[in-house]
Amino acid sequence: MIRPAARVALVTALAVTALTACGRSDDAGTGAATDAATLSEGAASGELTVWAMGAEGEALPDFVQAFTDANPDLDIEVVPIPWDAARDKFQTSIAAGTTPDVAMMGTTWMAEFGDAFAPVPDGIDTSGVFEGSLGTAELDGTAVGVPWYVDTRVLYYRTDLAEQAGWTEAPATQEDLKQMAADMQEKAGADYGIRLQSAGNDSFQGSLWAPWSNGASLMDDDGTEWTLDTPEMVEAYEYYTSFFADGVANPAADKTPGAQEAEFVAGTTPMLIDGPFMMGQLATLGGEGFEDKYATARIPAGDSSTSFAGGSNLVVFQDSDNQDAAWKLVDWLTQPDVQVEWYGVTGDLPSQQSAWDDPALADDEKLAVFGEQLEDTQAPPVNTAWVQVGAAADSVLERMTVSGEAPEDALAELQQQASSIGVG
Repeated sequence: MIRPAARVALVTALAVTALTACGRSDDAGTGAATDAATLSEGAASGELTVWAMGAEGEALPDFVQAFTDANPDLDIEVVPIPWDAARDKFQTSIAAGTTPDVAMMGTTWMAEFGDAFAPVPDGIDTSGVFEGSLGTAELDGTAVGVPWYVDTRVLYYRTDLAEQAGWTEAPATQEDLKQMAADMQEKAGADYGIRLQSAGNDSFQGSLWAPWSNGASLMDDDGTEWTLDTPEMVEAYEYYTSFFADGVANPAADKTPGAQEAEFVAGTTPMLIDGPFMMGQLATLGGEGFEDKYATARIPAGDSSTSFAGGSNLVVFQDSDNQDAAWKLVDWLTQPDVQVEWYGVTGDLPSQQSAWDDPALADDEKLAVFGEQLEDTQAPPVNTAWVQVGAAADSVLERMTVSGEAPEDALAELQQQASSIGVG
């Protein structure tokens, strides 16, 4: 990890480098709009207002000081925004024409507010960003944001209990996952072999690793029609719901905050699928030495090993009076070495693939799995209809996992609902 004493020198150099960054490579994959601006040469100047949520909003004011040190004619005001108030504030500011210059934007909000974003200009090179994350920043083929930090889901499993159950390696396939979960119950004394999403907000999104790894897609290639009842989708949810039907997963699992971590630490449910934040929670709850009792692994493969891609993007608003400086800040924040430094401050996972070669990430075996998984991810569609379709899908998932409705019937109804909602 980079020492604090070296930070200013490092990021100042990066700031200067970012200002003269090379243009987007021909195979960058983001498809910059033909009317996108081009970054000017030289230092950034003027004033910028930046909105950021949660821990990022608290950490960013000090972090960007290195950028303003390298650009002394630039003043940056970072406004921390609570997550639970952010959506309303964005709506209000867009309607009133009082948006910030730059904002952190959750990937699921890109479509809702996308009409207010400026296209990504030439000079912002995203060719090194994980491909699955690039799609979260595009609207109708135009890049309107740059992935800042990324998120995905991997398998967590108790290695000590797995060994009791006769497993010395992570499950490689979906069939292995089902068998290992059953063995955890039968041979290691677990109440349930694995915790899987069964109901609640965004539960369907939490189950998408199953259809994505089975070759299914939520929409057709053109993004004009939903494809939620294909044979690949049905087969995937027949597999997924079999965990509940066979008693390997609990359809009525406690959903209160901290419950799944407690069950994992206690060994009553020794496998789960979740994000990188889980490691910190397990360290706190499990105490000293618990990190030696579990491991992480890529999503067990069907046709592929494909997981969810999330995180947050950086966007610049069309109403910004200082877009040139705004994009220079975005460019700096998404440089690989700066992202490694940001990871050291916040724990946010870098969107730039080369950042994962740094020892701060590469030498952590549990964390490195997330970098490997990020090479094969998908994201929900970036359209305004997904919020409604996703909510309908949450209800359908509950009917399949809790009530035992046949996936073929439930997904056929979901397809009808989605077709009625449209694609936004």
